[in-house]
Amino acid sequence: MKITAAITGVGAYVPDYVLTNQELEKMVDTTDEWITSRTGIKERRILKGEDQGASVLGIRAVQQLLDKTGTNPDDVDLLICATTTPDMLFPATANIISNGVGITRAFSYDLNAACSSFLFALATGAQFIQTGTYKKVVVVGADKMSSIVDYTDRANCIIFGDGAGAVLLEPNTEGYGLLDQVLRTEGSGESYLHQKAGGSRRPPTHETVDRREHYIYQEGATVFKFAVKSMADVAAQVMERNHLGNDDVAWLVPHQANKRIIDATANRMGVGPEKVMLNIQRYGNTTNGTIPLCLADYESQLRRGDNLVLAAFGGGFTWGSVYLKWAYDGAGKAAG
Repeated sequence: MKITAAITGVGAYVPDYVLTNQELEKMVDTTDEWITSRTGIKERRILKGEDQGASVLGIRAVQQLLDKTGTNPDDVDLLICATTTPDMLFPATANIISNGVGITRAFSYDLNAACSSFLFALATGAQFIQTGTYKKVVVVGADKMSSIVDYTDRANCIIFGDGAGAVLLEPNTEGYGLLDQVLRTEGSGESYLHQKAGGSRRPPTHETVDRREHYIYQEGATVFKFAVKSMADVAAQVMERNHLGNDDVAWLVPHQANKRIIDATANRMGVGPEKVMLNIQRYGNTTNGTIPLCLADYESQLRRGDNLVLAAFGGGFTWGSVYLKWAYDGAGKAAG
C-alpha cells in the first residue's frame, strides 16, 4: 500500500501593521498606480517592535495550525522552517518556533533556498512521511522581509512584506497528498539576486553597513525574465508528467512574487485567472510565507480531490513545482 504525504491542515499569520502604497509614496519617489501596475501590490504587512524576528510569525502560524487540527505538540515528529530571514545565524529559527509552541519531542531545522524554500521543505518533509519514518511533520514558511529591505530603494521596498504559513503533513493511503515535484537550482543566478554582506564571506563591519550591503540586491529585469520562464516551465512539466490538462487543475498556487510573473505562469499552463490563488495585493511578497498564506486564504474553497499545482522561484536561482491532490474539504478562514 503506497503511502503519500497529505496536507491535513493549514495555519497562517500576518502582522497587524499595514504598509500601504500611499504610505510608500511619502517614503520614496513612487505612486500607487506605478506600484499596482507593475506588481499588483496594494499593501503589505510589517512586523514592528524590538526583538521581533521571523520566529514570532512562525510561532503564531504553527500555533493556529495545531489548534485547528487538534494536534498535540508532543505528537509532532519533525518541524522544518523555510526561511530566508532567520532570527539569527544559530540556533535555527525552527528550534525557536518549536520551543514557542511546545514541540519538545521532535527535531527541527531551517531550510533556505530563498523564495523556493517552502516548496523544497514541503518535498523534504514529505519524504519522511512516505518512507513511514514519521506520522506528523510540520512545514512552516516564515519571513520578516522588512528586516532586509532598504526603504530608500524604490525598486525593492514596494515588493516585500512579512508573514508566515504552516501545514501539517500526515500519511495517506487513498492517493491524496504530494504526488510529484520538479525542483531545480541554477547557481550562476547568484549575482542577480542576493544579500551582499552579513554572511561568512563578508561579515558585518562598519563599512558594509555604511555601504548598505545588508539589504536585498536585485537586478529586476534579469530576475523577472528568468522567473517567468522557470516557473512556467516546471509547472508545465509537472502537468505533462502527470497527464493533467488545464481542465484537470483546480488551482494554481504560485509564489506571490509579482502579478505579471503569476499571470505569465498561468497563461503558459493554460489556466484561467479564476483558478489562480492570488493575495499579493494584500500581503506583497512574503517570500516563504506566500504559498501557505494562499492555502490558508483559499482553504474554505478547497475540496477533497482538487488537483493543485504549486510553483515558486527564488534567488540562487532556485525554482520548482509540486503537484498535490488536496485531502479534505476546507472550512478555514483568511490569515487576516
